[in-house]
Amino acid sequence: MLKHIDGLEAKTNEELLMMYQESRSIEVKQELTMRYLYIVKAIAVQMRGVYEGSMDMEDIINEGVIAIIKGIDRYDPAMDNKFETFISRRIRGMIIDLMRKSDWMPRDYRRQYKAIENARQELSESLGRNPTHAEIAKHLGMEEKKCRKIQQISTMANVLSLDMVMSGDEDRQSVQIPNTDISSQPEHSFLKGEQLTLLTEAVGSLKEKEKMVISLYYVEELNMGQIAQVMQVSEPRISQIHSAAIRKLRAFMESNQ
Repeated sequence: MLKHIDGLEAKTNEELLMMYQESRSIEVKQELTMRYLYIVKAIAVQMRGVYEGSMDMEDIINEGVIAIIKGIDRYDPAMDNKFETFISRRIRGMIIDLMRKSDWMPRDYRRQYKAIENARQELSESLGRNPTHAEIAKHLGMEEKKCRKIQQISTMANVLSLDMVMSGDEDRQSVQIPNTDISSQPEHSFLKGEQLTLLTEAVGSLKEKEKMVISLYYVEELNMGQIAQVMQVSEPRISQIHSAAIRKLRAFMESNQ
């Protein structure tokens, strides 16, 4: 049976951390976890654009609570910064790791993409306007998050194809996101047949940081500043990683044509 410790509520976070270092009390750890829960919630909201479409915020918060519990055990006040800084870095890293482990390209992507485009055309004709993501998903009996994700990937492929053929300009600031009528665009052929498979292989060949920047930039549509904040590096560094990734993708595609 756990021994109750009186007066925990009156102690500061720093005092509780010192108490835990000495006692390893589960009750003290529970109190600390509840006090630092706000950090998980704040980061979950701030990084929503990174994981939305792959995970729910509730799942992220649950994983963040586990990160806090583990972090309390691993925190060394003599070696690390303030606990708030230490745990914020761990939670951000946890979210990025979760995204790295998830497949950026859904299974049967081409089949599902074709079904979505067919549904878009059918609904456009019947509604007399472009259908929403929700309407397409409902028409196909597909989850809206999945439907949105597949369409984001198609946009990424189109923009990447434009970026890779632009001579001397690897900054997407001058490139407009294609409109939703993919089939009307000359780069539509980039999505057909082996080209898409080749793009998947090309992205898969990148280093982890390069793959993350490509995914956040083109699929999640974060800007360079937001990606820098997520990955905790400078914006110029993100731009360098993006440029290096585009060069590698271009070389991979050209060598395998």
